[in-house]
Amino acid sequence: MAGIASLAAGAVALGTGSAHATPLAGAPLGAKNDDRPDAEVLVAATAAELTGWKAKKLDDGTVAQLLGHATPGDGAARLVRYDAKSTAAPNGGTVLAPADATTTGRWHTLHTGTADFRWFGLFGPENPADAALDALVDDPSITRIEAHTDLNFTRRHTFTRSNLELDFGGNTVTSEGIERNAHDNPFGAVLFFQGRVTDETQQRTLAATLPDLADVFEVADAGAFAVGQWWALRSDERPGGGGDERELQRLVQVTQVLDATHVRVDYKNGWELPAGRVLTWTRVEPVEQVHVRAMTFHGSGPFDGPANGELPDDREMTGSHPVAFEYAVRCDVSDVHGHRTWWPVIMRRWNTHFVTERCSVANPPTVFYGGAGYLTQQIYCLYGRVSDCTSHNARHLNDLTASAYCLVENCHGDGDDQGGNPFTTHGQYEHDLVFVGNSGLMDIANSGGQWGTAAKRITVKHHTCSWFVAGTKITDLTLEDVHVVARSTFDPQATLTINADGAQVRGCTAGFFAVGQRSSLSRRPTVVEDCAFALPAGSVLHQTPVTNPVHFVRTRITGVDGTILRGAGPVTFTDCELVGGTDDAPADPVDLGSADVTVTGGSWRGAGVRLSGARDQRLVLDGVRAAGTTTAGALVSRGTGAAAVDVTLRGADLRAADGTAHVALRPGDRYAATGSRFTGGRLDLPDGVRVLHARNVETGVDRAGLPTAGDGVLVDANLTV
Repeated sequence: MAGIASLAAGAVALGTGSAHATPLAGAPLGAKNDDRPDAEVLVAATAAELTGWKAKKLDDGTVAQLLGHATPGDGAARLVRYDAKSTAAPNGGTVLAPADATTTGRWHTLHTGTADFRWFGLFGPENPADAALDALVDDPSITRIEAHTDLNFTRRHTFTRSNLELDFGGNTVTSEGIERNAHDNPFGAVLFFQGRVTDETQQRTLAATLPDLADVFEVADAGAFAVGQWWALRSDERPGGGGDERELQRLVQVTQVLDATHVRVDYKNGWELPAGRVLTWTRVEPVEQVHVRAMTFHGSGPFDGPANGELPDDREMTGSHPVAFEYAVRCDVSDVHGHRTWWPVIMRRWNTHFVTERCSVANPPTVFYGGAGYLTQQIYCLYGRVSDCTSHNARHLNDLTASAYCLVENCHGDGDDQGGNPFTTHGQYEHDLVFVGNSGLMDIANSGGQWGTAAKRITVKHHTCSWFVAGTKITDLTLEDVHVVARSTFDPQATLTINADGAQVRGCTAGFFAVGQRSSLSRRPTVVEDCAFALPAGSVLHQTPVTNPVHFVRTRITGVDGTILRGAGPVTFTDCELVGGTDDAPADPVDLGSADVTVTGGSWRGAGVRLSGARDQRLVLDGVRAAGTTTAGALVSRGTGAAAVDVTLRGADLRAADGTAHVALRPGDRYAATGSRFTGGRLDLPDGVRVLHARNVETGVDRAGLPTAGDGVLVDANLTV
């Protein structure tokens, strides 16, 4: 054929609206040496007009400017090029076929890597966007996909490619009429990007202990490893533990091959593994650099169903959510907002290096069905950052399971009194996690023995909530500036609990506070410093299993009324203020079960202590000020236990209400007071108590209760006023 010149000769105006109008010659495509045009860009008003041009009249390489899909200026404008030999399947967008084409001859969109759903005639949710999505993602030349209108998807897509950005431009994405999901499948998202698990695998029984923070690991054959490869690394189940209790499950990259049986990876292990444990290595080809951005996603109904997590619940099959990643590296999600989604809005497993930011979940259909109603869940994940996210009436804002070295910051959950806590970890040996500047209910390592209920080196700073539970096997917990505020709709006691295994609690406030112990791995002490608690009456402050030392420093505790310290481990109060009852409404004394309690400095007002006698006990009051009375009629007394107690006062200042004993013991106990001051009240130290009472100042003290002088009794050099 004569080519472009003959086509241009019969050109008609674009305004004719004919789908088969002859193309209008456009701007020159190139120039000869004499600056005269040697080619022209054709112009087509619509896709229908473009495909109406006769294939037999098109030259190979013809370029056309398409002004729109349905109408000029509808946003689908682009350059296309005719490839006479192309056999690519037409997809209605990036590949178009002339109406009279047979097996060859296609228009291909010319682009720089950025594609648009409007190229496929999608200008809203009226027609499903699934085929267009598949065509764009499956085209490796496209690295960025943009949506400029609302869209609807009816299929759950699984992709394996890398280096792609999907930007929905803040538009609404729906999934009306979406296909059913499989049972218990949080990866049945509209967009699921999944790396490939190879058949290269090996096991290694550890010949030596793998220490905490090791980055060199044993392998069976280092010849199978190369620097830069990614491997899924997993330990066997912990002997005697739960069915899913593994300390090590991470997607790691090889950074060095050291010798025949050792490689270094980009991860420092968080848990010591003894010789004899088994490591399994599986090579993975992860998806990399896939980013999903800027959409408001509405889950599919029905939304009504079982109210309390009962099974079965068909909504797990009909519900929808936008994004999931498995075996993924450096895959980020930003500005994605889920409404009434079933599974987590962003689901991750075996992810390393990722960011989730400025995302939210609102009003999921349930907060009681296990695994449903989350903003984001991360399983076996490393080096993640979740920031500037929110949840509203949801189960979890953020769940970190068997994950490490992650940061959660400036995230906030409201509506959390409906059954969900925004911040949680599963207790599957998470370690080195940091939470900063967040708000909402929080628990750590609290999902059950099946997974181990263990975590290590968890740090929470500048957090507010009405319930914070961290009493399982959590080692080296750090809490700073955490405030638990009572709320009548969820926890009017404002609960905060910790595990006495290296916990450091500083500058925190709560109502009910309790120290328990379920592990003992830490080398650092458990310290509660510069805090304030308002205890309900009868609270167990120090639980029975606690054997590790616990130290309270400059801490104010009110509501001290029958407070119980049951654990046998030593307890120290330094410069603390404890407030109980009044003379008119006395409180029950603190019930001490610890074998060793030291109170240095500080003050106890209307709050006394009663040693239980359940075991031999020692109480030291050094420089403390105590005043008032208790229901026991004594500031320091002992219970009915058969063991002996030893009470020492050094430089103490005790001011007892009328009729109240400063100290009341029984035969067999030991008492020593030196350099102390006693005002009012009385001493109740019957015969049989070993007594040293010397160099004290007594003002208005009833001494009738002192024992008769003799062996084991020395009362000397006291000043009585």
